[in-house]
Amino acid sequence: MTKPYQVVGIGNAVSDVIATTSDAFLVENGVEKGIMQLIDQPRAKELFSAMGARTETPGGSVANTISGLGSLGVRTAFIGRVADDELGLSYATAMAVEGTDFPNPPVANAMLPTSRSMIFVSPDGERSMNTYLGISSDVGPADVSEEVVSNCEFLFLEGYLFDKDPGKAAFRKAAERARLTGARAGISLSDPFCVDRHRDDFRALVSGPLDFFLCNEEELKSLYQTEDLTAALACGAEDCELVVCTRSSEGVSICKGTKRWDVPVVPVKPVDATGAGDQFAAGFLYGLVQGLDLEICGKIGGIAAGEVIGHIGPRPATSILQMLKSQGI
Repeated sequence: MTKPYQVVGIGNAVSDVIATTSDAFLVENGVEKGIMQLIDQPRAKELFSAMGARTETPGGSVANTISGLGSLGVRTAFIGRVADDELGLSYATAMAVEGTDFPNPPVANAMLPTSRSMIFVSPDGERSMNTYLGISSDVGPADVSEEVVSNCEFLFLEGYLFDKDPGKAAFRKAAERARLTGARAGISLSDPFCVDRHRDDFRALVSGPLDFFLCNEEELKSLYQTEDLTAALACGAEDCELVVCTRSSEGVSICKGTKRWDVPVVPVKPVDATGAGDQFAAGFLYGLVQGLDLEICGKIGGIAAGEVIGHIGPRPATSILQMLKSQGI
């Protein structure tokens, strides 16, 4: 029996506010280059006011992945929290327009506003993210629809939600429900600092109810506290059925059991690195949904990531499907 959803994501529903800036702007406004920082509401207002021309899009790491999957024709849903305010209503509407079910209605009379992330893109394409989590970080078990999770083939979780205990409980509930209903569950580790904060919890999750995890090289080395990539991959493969590690221009390393695939990527001059990891995940998961070989999944992920770093914004601007067809995939 075909399930209604091929991939369901759970993550932060964050509106991305993107602006191109100089390195001098970053220094003047105390923005640390190249990392994601969590900020409070006053700091969010301050940075928003300091931005010049900006682009606003519905985002969040796993939400971007789900959007990318939707553009590839995958049946998707996204579980997240927004407030019943202008930004939250537009977020929910945008997800629906894109073809992704958003089963959680905007929260009325919320104590916190809809989340937003200020993303400053410097001339070298590096992204500096300042994120005010607002209401999105309050995702808990009650937000996880058992009906939605029970009716998916793949479940994909966002590591950033591990900063609060309700998020951890929501993930465990969703992952266990997915396993009971035959779905494959995985997580994106999100950020090396996130891994540092929750190493033991992540280890317990990937070695427990999860079937796969996606990460970059820094995150993987942090998870297993080693600078040796080969050793880290081996540890990951012992803990979890499938490990997928992106390595920027070095491509992606994929491990399943004792097998390892190193898949190269075509170099692309970066315009904006925002969303590269998210769209890699979309491409890779698309391959899994289609039942393709892991090496081909890695190649598709690289193509999707290469497309998104070639322009401003975290989501594809051209058809990834057409790109795949042109390359014989």
